Amino acid sequence: MTVETFGDSTRDGEWAAVRLLVDGDRIVEADAPGLERSLAGLTLIEAAAVGGETLAVDALANALGPVFRAEPLPGRTAVAMSGGVDSAVALLRAAPAAIGVTLRLWLDPDGPTADRACCSPEAVIAARETCHRLGLPHVTLDLREEFRRAVVAPFVRGYARGDTPNPCIRCNGGFRFGELLAFAARAGCDRLATGHYARVAEHRGRLLLHRGADPQKDQSYMLARVDPRTLDRVWFPLGEQDKSQTRDEAERAGLAVAHRAESQEACFLAGDDYRSFLARHGVEPRRGDIVDLAGARLGGHDGHWAFTPGQRKGIGVSAAKPLYVLDSDPRTNTVVVGERDALARTHVAAAGALYVDVERASAKLRYRSPVVGASVTRTQRGFELALDEPSYGVARGQAAVLYEGDAVVGCGVVSSADCN
Repeated sequence: MTVETFGDSTRDGEWAAVRLLVDGDRIVEADAPGLERSLAGLTLIEAAAVGGETLAVDALANALGPVFRAEPLPGRTAVAMSGGVDSAVALLRAAPAAIGVTLRLWLDPDGPTADRACCSPEAVIAARETCHRLGLPHVTLDLREEFRRAVVAPFVRGYARGDTPNPCIRCNGGFRFGELLAFAARAGCDRLATGHYARVAEHRGRLLLHRGADPQKDQSYMLARVDPRTLDRVWFPLGEQDKSQTRDEAERAGLAVAHRAESQEACFLAGDDYRSFLARHGVEPRRGDIVDLAGARLGGHDGHWAFTPGQRKGIGVSAAKPLYVLDSDPRTNTVVVGERDALARTHVAAAGALYVDVERASAKLRYRSPVVGASVTRTQRGFELALDEPSYGVARGQAAVLYEGDAVVGCGVVSSADCN
């Protein structure tokens, strides 16, 4: 069945458009000015490697994305491309039977670095240029609205109810890898490769995510919610090396992204502070009290959602001893502060999954927190942890990731923590 697909793109007052008639995986007719060759008669995967004027290639990418498919080819790898050096080197490792794919995701247009975020139009162009320089196809999937519903909206709702959500874990564990693996299947690929610093290996009879070899770049915490049942189709080619090796490899290959700066924090914030972002997106400032454990008022604030357990700076209250945020109550818009000892938590409940039966594990309760030994009890909704020693700054909405050696054996979202 022949279908028509259309894509356009605009930039700096210029506009380009592409119209294609597609039968199966082959283009039978094309109206596509500005490209370096005719598209008529090409397969979709061949068309995805065609270059030309930037605006015209943007338009072609927008036309190809919704209809893209390819016949299976043994050994072909879909490579998630962010426009940075890590994904570029992953592409090098997967070539020549590789196809790059970039997810264009929603980001706050009012963020100060919206043009440099990993899902920005500029990042998409950088990813595509890397692929085309190597003679490889590249596909862009415009998932801005889907991402906003699946990741950004829950982030805003989480802060509004007093949690401290981690959107990157939600994105990787549910949204991003789901979309990328579905694309890999449509593109006739055996596997998906990404530039993350993590590994996949067998542990206790099944494939599990493992820490990357470089402890300074290990990204297993952010990937911990990826379903282990999909790991037989996932490859992390950088998992055994460090960042300097990656940059050296990109430089030897002459890639323009060899020294591109890394993106920081959640991409959709576009370099902005999350508090400013929330204030622009539905969590309105509202005056409330800062109180101590006895309920005595120490000061005021403009919204409980601007504070997270363990926070010390920016509280706005002076005292003889350092004060930390202990908790917040969205119902009363109250923030509770106290000395560091009051942050201690030894019992944590999390909603999630254990990937293998485990009674003891090393638990990581925030991205930058150290691991702590814990006894693990499976529950109907996930698991509970009895920590060997107190952990400070445990927050609802953050991920509790469990390790056995280097293997990720469980992951859940913290629902409560106390000193039992």
